[in-house]
Amino acid sequence: MSKLLTQSQIQKYNDDGFVYPVDVLSRDEANRYLNLLEASEALQGKRLVKGSNFKPHLIFKWADELAYHPKILDAVEDLIGPNIRILSSTVFPKMPGDGTFVDWHQDGTYFALDPDNQQVAAWVGLSDAPIEAGCMEMAIGSHKLGQLSHAEVASEKHMLSLGQTVNSEFSKEKTEFTPVNAGQMSLHHTHTIHRSGPNTSSYRRVGVTLTYVPAHVRVRVGISPSAALVRGSDSWGHFIDEPRPKIDFGNEELEFQKYANELFKAVYAEERKRYANV
Repeated sequence: MSKLLTQSQIQKYNDDGFVYPVDVLSRDEANRYLNLLEASEALQGKRLVKGSNFKPHLIFKWADELAYHPKILDAVEDLIGPNIRILSSTVFPKMPGDGTFVDWHQDGTYFALDPDNQQVAAWVGLSDAPIEAGCMEMAIGSHKLGQLSHAEVASEKHMLSLGQTVNSEFSKEKTEFTPVNAGQMSLHHTHTIHRSGPNTSSYRRVGVTLTYVPAHVRVRVGISPSAALVRGSDSWGHFIDEPRPKIDFGNEELEFQKYANELFKAVYAEERKRYANV
């Protein structure tokens, strides 16, 4: 029996590679998290944007709380089972009119997982994310293509770290936008090809992506990255455990985040050799 998702929602995820909207927070809860996010930006003296938004759950208690949120994990468990690690978290804010976007890509590009098809990303809206605010657009059924080749396109407006963009042929004839309200989330498969356009609304659009994997998967490049066990147990030991933050933006927390980032970059440096030649 599923914990949160309906059977039709699970079927849509399996068939199309994504499902939305999934109710996980009240609007008041979403607004509380948004206020805490903005307070954390004030604390560190800069916005959580590309270059400063990697694994905020390691340094901010609000992001840690969101990563362990039981309703989010219930939905993730319905898709990948009860033993769950969080592999990454990222804040995706778009200011109105700033032109930032994300080009077509697959999340599986980054992590060198084996097996490589069991990662799920939860995109949690802390503000409303309608089409005009730059919600995600999914290529329906593209997760069935497996990992495709990607190029790196230099652009200050591209929100991904190195402008990762699919450079293989795939069908764009059947796509679907995934608008969500504040407190709702979408879930998508690691191989689902997706993008998001600029924010043409009048307000800042903010979402948090939480990437989860079952604890039994491993990283195939000989480097163990860090990932917190957020539910269940882990008898495989493929990841370095992550500590939960005791205080916001503390020295120990920042030091571990730096270490986690170095591990991720080392994995990615090896994996990018592969996805460039898929």
